[in-house]
Parts: sequence; structure tokens; C-alpha cells
Amino acid sequence: MGTKVSYPSLEGTTDGYLAVPAGATDGAPGVIVLHEWWGLTPHITAIADRFAEAGFVALAPDLYQGRSTTDRETARQLATGLSRDRVAHDLTGAAEFLAARPEVSGDIGAVGFSTGGSLALWAPTLSERVTAGVGFYPSLPWEWVAPEWSGYAGKHAVIHCSEEDGTSAAVTSTADAITAGGGTVKLYDYPGSRHGFFNDDRPESYDRVDAVTAWARTIETVRRLAPTVV
Repeated sequence: MGTKVSYPSLEGTTDGYLAVPAGATDGAPGVIVLHEWWGLTPHITAIADRFAEAGFVALAPDLYQGRSTTDRETARQLATGLSRDRVAHDLTGAAEFLAARPEVSGDIGAVGFSTGGSLALWAPTLSERVTAGVGFYPSLPWEWVAPEWSGYAGKHAVIHCSEEDGTSAAVTSTADAITAGGGTVKLYDYPGSRHGFFNDDRPESYDRVDAVTAWARTIETVRRLAPTVV
């Protein structure tokens, strides 16, 4: 079970959910967990807890500052109401917060879902501390994010694609941009999958087999970039 924390961000602080491995004192990698357009829901805090159980110090920022929803239209409004500058500071602030934790050493990864999937892929371009970005079915238009892909030099990305979304021009162009920026990228396809296949709170799209496979690949990716973990 994690705890609520606050950390410095643009013009104040941002709240988040922090999950720390039991008994951890040092040597743990850090991971930023970025929520879908529904907000910081129990599904996302449960993912942070799962990362902690796997040996990571996980921080899930509350990008909506206390709001969440199960309604699609409300979620759309919340997502479109995000401030790019505020989110950028929330992400870099999260990386600094994790790096300052006594339990954390090595690299930091960012993992996100849908809206958060795009932000997770953006994070390595914003902070030198974030060396891996893992995006589950990323959905934000890159015109809004406007990444500086050169920030991926020496870093790695993974994109988990749903068949419902298709391996769209946006996904493939993102992979090309990461490579051109000096990073490496791996695309994973999940035949027959729907957008949101990892979210077990959404039975209409959840797929247990694909979720298990994607989770194992995600853990492998983030752990590989944290050389202090055996």
C-alpha cells in the first residue's frame, strides 16, 4: 500500500501516489507511472503497487489535481484541459523527486497508458534522469506535446500497440523520430487487442493474456536500464 505525497512543480506542488518496496533502503530503480485520461484511479495506484512489489520505487503523479472520472466525455474534457507546461514540470519534478529518494539509484523509467502512454514517451526528452519510456497505446497528438526527440540520445522506448488502434502513422512516425534522435525503440503488437487492453477495470477491452505479456516486457525494459538491480 502506497502513500500520498507532494513534490515541487510549476507554481507550487503536484500530488502523487508513491509506492516503495517493502524493506527497501537503497539500490532500487525508480519509475514514473502516468495515468490514462480517466485520472489517478485505483487501477493506476494498483499498478504503482505492483511495481513496488517487483522492486521499484513508483510514483504516479496526479495530473488532474484531484479529479478522476469514469465518464468518457468528462475524461475527454480533463485531458484536453491539461496545460503542456504544467505537465512538463510535473514529469521533470517527478523524476527529481524519485532521484532524491534514499531508496532510488540507477536510472528512472516512465510508464504510461493511453494519454499517459504518450506522456511516458515524452518524458525521456524532458529529463536526463529518465532513460526509458514505455507507452501503452499512446493517444495524444504529438502536435500538442511537441517533443524534442534529440533528448532520446542513448535512451530506449517501448510502445505497446493495440490492434484496434492499428500501427498508425503516429506510432510509426514516433518510432522513427526516436531513432533519428539517437534512441532505440521496440514496437510490440498484440493481435486482436483493443485500446485499453491492460486496464482490468474495463472488461470491454481488457485482455488478461496480453496484459501479462506486456507487463513482463515492461518490467524487463525498465529493469534492464537500472544496472544496480540484480
